[in-house]
Amino acid sequence: MLSQKARYALRAMIELARANTQVTAGELAERADAPRKFLEAILLSLAREGLVISRRGKFGGYVLARQPETISFAEIIRLVDGPLALAPCVSRTAFRRCEDCRDLATCALREALLRARDATAAVLEGYSLADAAQGAGAELIEG
Repeated sequence: MLSQKARYALRAMIELARANTQVTAGELAERADAPRKFLEAILLSLAREGLVISRRGKFGGYVLARQPETISFAEIIRLVDGPLALAPCVSRTAFRRCEDCRDLATCALREALLRARDATAAVLEGYSLADAAQGAGAELIEG
């Protein structure tokens, strides 16, 4: 399940892609329908990870650090929520055996979870901020 924090992060990043210019935290919070203080904390972490550039001061604000075509939904979600996988044994970025795992090779769940992870990753890695900013395929991300 996508966390509310990830939803706010995605909305704010889409708004930055649409603006194509510097936007204040207050404006972003309003556009992304997010609590300002919470969004500022999210933006700070995205700045630390190199996805946004933060400018302080009276004329400060946020801009994307890279072109929106190069920032995927998967990258943002992984930074905010962690791995896309439903279980750690199928994660490509944070693999570990499940606590109750007896044998990876004979696990009855692993194949289905691996397919779900691959399908999810394919969609989210193939969907960029530019796609979302243009409204392309919005039905894929609703609900």
